[in-house]
Amino acid sequence: MSTLMVSISGIRGIVGDGLEPEVLVKYASAYADFIKTGKVVVGRDSRISGPMVSSIVVGTLLAKGLDVIDIGICPTPTVQYTVKTMQASGGIAISASHNPNQWNALKLLNSTGQFLTPEENIELLKCVENPLTYSTWDRLGTYSNYSEGLEIHKRDVLAIKYIDVEAIRRKKFKVLVDCVNGAGVYVIPQLLRELGCEVIETNCEKSGIFPRLPEPLPENLIDTMKLVKENSCDLGIVVDPDVDRLVLITDKGEPFSEENTITQSVKFILSKEKGDVAINLSTTRAVEDVANQFGVAVYRSPVGEANVVKKMKEVDAIIGGEGSGGVILPELHYGRDALVGTVLTLQHLTEFGGTISELKESLPKYFIAKKKIELENVNPDEIIEKIKLEYSEGTQNSDDGLRIDFPDHWVHFRKSNTEPIIRCIVEATAEDSSNILIEEYFNKIKSML
Repeated sequence: MSTLMVSISGIRGIVGDGLEPEVLVKYASAYADFIKTGKVVVGRDSRISGPMVSSIVVGTLLAKGLDVIDIGICPTPTVQYTVKTMQASGGIAISASHNPNQWNALKLLNSTGQFLTPEENIELLKCVENPLTYSTWDRLGTYSNYSEGLEIHKRDVLAIKYIDVEAIRRKKFKVLVDCVNGAGVYVIPQLLRELGCEVIETNCEKSGIFPRLPEPLPENLIDTMKLVKENSCDLGIVVDPDVDRLVLITDKGEPFSEENTITQSVKFILSKEKGDVAINLSTTRAVEDVANQFGVAVYRSPVGEANVVKKMKEVDAIIGGEGSGGVILPELHYGRDALVGTVLTLQHLTEFGGTISELKESLPKYFIAKKKIELENVNPDEIIEKIKLEYSEGTQNSDDGLRIDFPDHWVHFRKSNTEPIIRCIVEATAEDSSNILIEEYFNKIKSML
C-alpha cells in the first residue's frame, strides 16, 4: 500500500514507496498549472533525499515556464518569508517536517507565503487531473540561486518590535541547541550567538541524517535533556528538521512542554499589545486562561497551519499557533516559525527575570497525553463516526475529527494530515488523570478497529 498522503499539509510519502519521481512531476506540474505564471521560491531541509526531490521539482517548474528562485537548505519559514519579501507567485518547501529519514514532502505555498488555503487546495487538486504539458524551448523558466534568503529572515526576526537585542545580550544565556542535523543547523546556533548566548551544540552536524526520531517529543529527547542539566545550561532549544516547531527544555533538564511554547509566547505578546488569539483544536486550554487574564478572545480552528492562519485572518488575531510548538506572529509573516519562537522566549525570559523553570511554574497547569493509533486498511472517518455515537455526552466539535469537552478534561480524535494514523489527545488538570484517560480512550478505539 502506497504511503503517499495528499492533504492540506502538502504531498508527503516515503521516498521509493509512494513518493517516486513520477509523483513529484505530477504534483509539481499541477502546482505550476495552479500558479500559472511568475517566480516560485524553492527551499529544502537537509534530508538525504532533498537534492533528488529538489532537482525534479525545479526541473518540472522550469519546464512549465515558471522562474525558480532556489534558496537551498533552509527552514520552511524561511521559504515562506522569502515568498513574501520577494513578492513571488508561490513557493515550495521540500520537507517532511518531523517524519523520519525515509520520508519527504512538498509543502505548497501561495503568493503570500502561506500554505494553500482549503479553497486553494481544492483548486490545486483539480489541476492534478490536467494532462502533462510543458513549455517549448524558448519559453522555459529561468533559474537563479538566492543565498541571501536565510540571512534576511534572521535579520528581520531580530528586528521584531518587541525584541530588545541588547537586553538579551546582557543576560548571556547559556543555551544547548539540538537541531537533529536538520535545516536548523544553518541558522539557530548563529541566531543565538548574535543574541549573546553561549551555545553548546548537539545533533548540529550538516549530514542530513537524523540521529534519532526527529519529532521533538520528550521520549525522543532524553539524551538532550541530560546534556542541558549536565552543562548547567539556562535552557535547551530543540527544533524539528524544517524549523517550524520549537521545543524548550528547562534549566533542570526537564520538558518545558510544547504546549507551553505557545502559551508563554501568547502571554508575552499580550503583555505588550491587546488582541485576540487563534489556535487549533488540539491546543491547551492554558492559552484561554492566559487570554482571559488580558480580556481577549481565543478562537480555535482545525489542526494544520493553513487552518490556523485562515482563522487568524478572519478574527485579526495578533498571535496564533499550535500546541505542537509552532508560533505564528503576523508582524513578520503568517507561518509557524521557530526563529520567532526563540527570540520571543529569550525576550520573555529576560523580562521575567527568573529561570525558565520558574517561568513554567507561572503558567496555567494542564497535562496533555497523546497516543497514535496505527491504521492498516481501516477508514479513519468511520472510526471517528463510531466514537461520536459512543460518547454522546460532553460538548462535541466536529470541525476536525471530533473534540469533546468535559468540565475536567477534553479529548480530541483526528486523522493525521501527515501519517496513516488517528491521533488521540487528552488534556486534564492532573497528570494521573490525563494518563488514565488516554489509556481508556486508546483501548476503546483499538476495540473498534
